[in-house]
This record gives sequence, structure tokens and C-alpha cells, in this order.
Amino acid sequence: MSAPREDPAEKSGYLRYFYRNWRPTRIARVWNGAYAWVTALGLTPSILVTLQVKSRRDGRLTSTIVVAAPHQGERYLVSMLGNGSEWVQNVRAAGGHACLKRGRSHRVMLTEIPPNERAPILKAWCQVATSGRKHLPVPHDAPTSAFEAIAEHYPVFRIDAAN
Repeated sequence: MSAPREDPAEKSGYLRYFYRNWRPTRIARVWNGAYAWVTALGLTPSILVTLQVKSRRDGRLTSTIVVAAPHQGERYLVSMLGNGSEWVQNVRAAGGHACLKRGRSHRVMLTEIPPNERAPILKAWCQVATSGRKHLPVPHDAPTSAFEAIAEHYPVFRIDAAN
């Protein structure tokens, strides 16, 4: 299955005001910035963390709120907006080096998972990322095989401790 041309979340109530053509709108950028700050303080549910990574364009530190989903004893980040997501491109450019903030800042190494290993992680992520899962073109309770069909379009990173 190829990536859908339209973000499924754009059909979903209020989310259409936050995302257009797989990109956050101005409203979403302001909201995400404020929410990333609140999350960095540790005032949101424990699965939410603020990802900080250097911008590939100007080297400034960028902050994005993400869901750190547990799966088989590890934690993973999933790009709900696919390969074109700014944070994904920045993490790749930074060689996986990043910081996660939730109360305190922790240096981490984000290791990208090959597409053929992503499906069960995507399914696990959908169980906890209740808003983010609306961006995926399969239902959150679909069988793992449905996630295999879209896995190449949704990057997944394992969170490892930095050396």
C-alpha cells in the first residue's frame, strides 16, 4: 500500500485545522511549541516527551512533542506524518543524536528501524498514541499485516541511551 495522498487526519474533526497536506498549520506549530514546553516540564501523560534535535538547516535546537511508545521492553518514536516530517529529517541529519525532555533532559541515540521490522511497533504505538494514530491509513485495531503494508512510509526510531 502506498502512502495516501491525503492525510487521513484531515477528515477528522478539529485535526483538519492542525494539519494540511501532511504538514502542521500555523495553529499546530504554535500549539505544538507550547505543548512541547509543558511536556518538557513533565506536566503531561508519561508517554509524551519533548524531542530536541539540531535543525539540519541552521543548527538551532528544535523541539517537538512525540509519543515514546513501549514495545517489548524498548521505547520507540513514530513519525505520524511519515518520511517528510521535519523531526525525522533532522534526526537523520544528526546521525540519530538527540535529547528527550520530560522534567529532565536525557541524551539519546535514535536508531531507525528497518521497514520490515516496523509493523508490530506501529501497531503498539497506535494503542497509546490516540491522536497520532488518526494520521495512519489503517485502523488502530487492524491486524499486524495491515501495518506491514504501510510500514515503509512511517519511520520508527528505537530510543537508546547515548554513549
